Amino acid sequence: MMAASNLSAKLAKTLFAATFAFLLVPLCKAQVQAQNSTTSSPQEEGTSTDLYIMLGSDFDRPGLVPKANDNIGIGHTFGFLKKDPIGDELTFSYTYEDAGSGFWHSDFGSHTESFGVMKNFGLPKTTRVSGYTWVQVGISSFTGYPHIQNHFYDGESLGAIVHCNLHSSIWIQETFNKILTTPWYTTTSIGYTRSW
Repeated sequence: MMAASNLSAKLAKTLFAATFAFLLVPLCKAQVQAQNSTTSSPQEEGTSTDLYIMLGSDFDRPGLVPKANDNIGIGHTFGFLKKDPIGDELTFSYTYEDAGSGFWHSDFGSHTESFGVMKNFGLPKTTRVSGYTWVQVGISSFTGYPHIQNHFYDGESLGAIVHCNLHSSIWIQETFNKILTTPWYTTTSIGYTRSW
């Protein structure tokens, strides 16, 4: 049991260090719009892969108790789905949440692997900031007990993306989380995304 908590502590520290390093990139510059149009197929237009790292805090109900919530994942945007009302990006992510008495880490943790569908949308009169909705489902594993407990997870997010340049962006989001055996809770997160 000690090995799992050590692994979780190391993972949390690594996520924090990686996010901090990514956030030290040069200050955001306005997103540059291409002056000339290139001939590309509609399917290639808007296609990208995103690697994201987010640090945040849960506000557990009842009582608004703050808890660490660290997230790392990858998503792929499909250009041909831009007009689809459900979503244009498929994601996979891993989330560590502290479930004990501390903020960053305790023997009790929640480890969630989830798949999601994200819908990116533009905002009026700006290309620097866009919005998104994100629906995720997965399995949360609770550690620190005699036996690991696995439960269904559902997360619904609304967020904004500040585009620094063509490959870097800052994400800010609010997520409503529900695991069947625990009270609902919200998570406020900020993170860095590298796209290619």
